[in-house]
Amino acid sequence: MTKAVPSVSVTYAANGSSTKANELGMRAMQERAYDRRGEQYLLIKSPPASGKSRALMFIALDKLHNQGLRQAIVVVPEKSIGSSFNDEPLSQHGFWADWIVKPQWNLCNAPGGDDGKVGAVGKFLASEDQVLVCTHATFRFAVDRFGVEAFDERLIAVDEFHHVSANPDNKLGAHLGALVARDKVHLVAMTGSYFRGDTEAVLSPEDEARFDTVTYTYYEQLNGYQHLKTLDIGYFFYSGSYADDILKVLDPNEKTILHIPNVNSRESTKDKHREVEHIIDALGDWQGTDPVTGFQLVRTPDGRILRIADLVDDEPAKRDRVSAALKDPAQKNNRDHVDIIVALGMAKEGFDWIWCEHALTVGYRASLTEIVQIIGRATRDAVGKTRARFTNLIAEPDAAEAAVTEAVNDTLKAIAASLLMEQVLAPRFNFTPKSSKNGPVEGFDYGAGGYDPAKENVGFNEASGQFQIEIKGLSEPKSKEAKRICQEDLNEVITAFVQDKTTIERGLFDEELVPEELTQVRMGKIVGARFPELDAEDQEAVRQHAMAALNLTQKAKEIALADSAGETTSGNTALIDGVRKFAMDVRELDIDLIDRINPFGEAYAILAKTMSEASLREIAAVIAAKKVKLSPEEARDLVRRAVKFKQERGRLPSLTATDPWEKKMAEGVAFLARMKQEAANG
Repeated sequence: MTKAVPSVSVTYAANGSSTKANELGMRAMQERAYDRRGEQYLLIKSPPASGKSRALMFIALDKLHNQGLRQAIVVVPEKSIGSSFNDEPLSQHGFWADWIVKPQWNLCNAPGGDDGKVGAVGKFLASEDQVLVCTHATFRFAVDRFGVEAFDERLIAVDEFHHVSANPDNKLGAHLGALVARDKVHLVAMTGSYFRGDTEAVLSPEDEARFDTVTYTYYEQLNGYQHLKTLDIGYFFYSGSYADDILKVLDPNEKTILHIPNVNSRESTKDKHREVEHIIDALGDWQGTDPVTGFQLVRTPDGRILRIADLVDDEPAKRDRVSAALKDPAQKNNRDHVDIIVALGMAKEGFDWIWCEHALTVGYRASLTEIVQIIGRATRDAVGKTRARFTNLIAEPDAAEAAVTEAVNDTLKAIAASLLMEQVLAPRFNFTPKSSKNGPVEGFDYGAGGYDPAKENVGFNEASGQFQIEIKGLSEPKSKEAKRICQEDLNEVITAFVQDKTTIERGLFDEELVPEELTQVRMGKIVGARFPELDAEDQEAVRQHAMAALNLTQKAKEIALADSAGETTSGNTALIDGVRKFAMDVRELDIDLIDRINPFGEAYAILAKTMSEASLREIAAVIAAKKVKLSPEEARDLVRRAVKFKQERGRLPSLTATDPWEKKMAEGVAFLARMKQEAANG
């Protein structure tokens, strides 16, 4: 029996809307993207399996035939993804043209290295043919050789766009910035991640502002499936070797992709082959290898034969045979083809196994985008598949271990990843300040009592997967860019916040923490650093919107888990019901109340249930040891908020105040006064 893992469970309507095609053969997400086909710069944010590749085909064909562009160049991160852009007979489903890539122009299939294919790009640019597919690396080399001007009047479509960064060291990011500056190409960028994992901005703010964004959320995607209704996310801590504990979370009855740890990671035993052997041995008796597929055959104690695909094996002939068997199109709809896939670096992006029910990952993954991609393997819709889950197996910090600090960091990162995934899977939030002019928004359900003009209302539109939430005292974004961030990029802001080491350490383990230190000061600082071009009012509006989105999701999760009475899932539309219940239970839903919530409170409660008391104490000790006093910068921020406090209350904050946040602001004022005094005294 597998061990229950504390998780948030999101249940969807499964109304079939995201899988239905219109008269042109487009699904909901593709239709939404196609409606914006006239935009010169288009960013498509959409989950794995939502049909981004085909959406691009529709847009590219329109740009080539109706918008006067000469050619389309599709750029993918690795060769295996090139197959997503093979010929597609779109006219069979109602579209007015087919997608055709001549074999010599799909450079992902061509032999040789990326730099050797640059000549082929040059020949393509000089030809009359219309579509080329190549890797990010080939494209970088081609821009280096031919210059950005060689790509004028062409469409550049970048798949898995989160691989790009505004960092000057990121070559692809620099090239795209130069293309935008020259302004003679059309760009379509596509990503399933919603954020980069390394907190680097994907584009500079000025470049990003030029993109029109099409967002199709996880909620819309899963809500519109026909079969998959519930997604669980959780983590499980183990001590000793993970291979000994694996069967506590690996259920042989579930179709599973198991990602074992990188050999350089703390969780690895440094012998990946032995790890795989150990896992196979734990599952049952080895019966040999299937001669056709190369899959390992294992007889379980109940007599079933498990078919296990080992992608960890270094022997190219063996691994290639297994990989080819997994990609066999004839087996795509055969549920019994394979039961468990064991992988190391493969099976994340561009890998399609619709039957996968459990994505089980050992050890922390360095990139959050990698985690999103891994989860995306389990969120395909398939007949008979009603539930999917993601589990992160993490090593508990061991006081005797030299690398205890590293272990603590990994634990914190895993929690950050879990918080972010909850945010990505939740419905979309639209916030508005409470005003007497407000009224019900068409299409939104305001619960049993309907819309109440006397209080703050929460409306939900199931079809679009959106909340409409009134909050008293909420600042509204004024500029176009601030409005775009509040509508499209709150997850980017939240990513930067939960990945900030000081923030998560204090949020989880500082008993003296005043929540406003995180929600106002830390989040304010992060927003200011990320969007320096916004004025102070717009920065504050973005801060408030991001904080409201994070804290409402966390309160909803807390309520959902409490309602489930000790079970790991709530069996209902947990987050939706939770948000509505929280808003109804409080006297007033105002921004001050939201700022007084510690966003990590519920994560700590789950951690305390999951981890041994000794490990928890160990983490708290490691973090307490490096506790720092106020920095001058933080003091200055507190002083700014103290000035605002004085404007509102007619007095400065008091050091003897019973309200901990007022006291904290007063400490900031006193700290800065002390600094000035010391400077004056020399």
